[in-house]
Amino acid sequence: MILIDGPRIPPRGGKAKKLAVLFHGYGSNGADLAGLAQAWAPEFPDVAWASPNAPEPVPGYPGGYQWFPISRLDPAAMDSGVRSAHASAEHFLKAELKRWELGPSDLVLIGFSQGTMMALHAGLRREAAPAGILGFSGALAGPERLEQEMTCKPPILLIHGDQDEVLPVGMTLMAAQGLAAAGHGAEFHISPGIPHSIGPDGLALGGRFLKLALAGKLA
Repeated sequence: MILIDGPRIPPRGGKAKKLAVLFHGYGSNGADLAGLAQAWAPEFPDVAWASPNAPEPVPGYPGGYQWFPISRLDPAAMDSGVRSAHASAEHFLKAELKRWELGPSDLVLIGFSQGTMMALHAGLRREAAPAGILGFSGALAGPERLEQEMTCKPPILLIHGDQDEVLPVGMTLMAAQGLAAAGHGAEFHISPGIPHSIGPDGLALGGRFLKLALAGKLA
């Protein structure tokens, strides 16, 4: 296991009542996705935000990290990749919850691209369900094993642009199908005209989901 760390945004009130952890995409870093947290933070004064760098630096990408190496979206490589990074992600989640003296249900996970794969993998295998999982432009790794391995069923919202040429929008549709086949489910939203990024509609819907999830209104 590789210990990970990254930027944090403390709650404005000083005392956190909830925790949001953001998992960035391939070749990015925690600081990049912390910018997403900054967009939401004013609406959540009691939330602590943490955006760790993934365990491995990406060769040729100065300041870029990966949860696992990219391999042409090969399903087996994605499955083995999230499994290899799971221990690092889970250790970070436990440490952050302890830092703020919060319980497992006070947590929301947010991912982008490869980070969405990590958020889904880690979030669905926790001992107690997080308050929610919000995934942008991602995919579900290892859906064929999920029914046997899933230990909790948190609310999930998946958002994807229909012009994404990096991870095609069909990956989110397949993720929803995989979750349903495993006995769970997810809401999803397709953002028209959006490439591999987050559009204004996705940002607004994501904020609404977080507000409801952290208030316990989606369980």
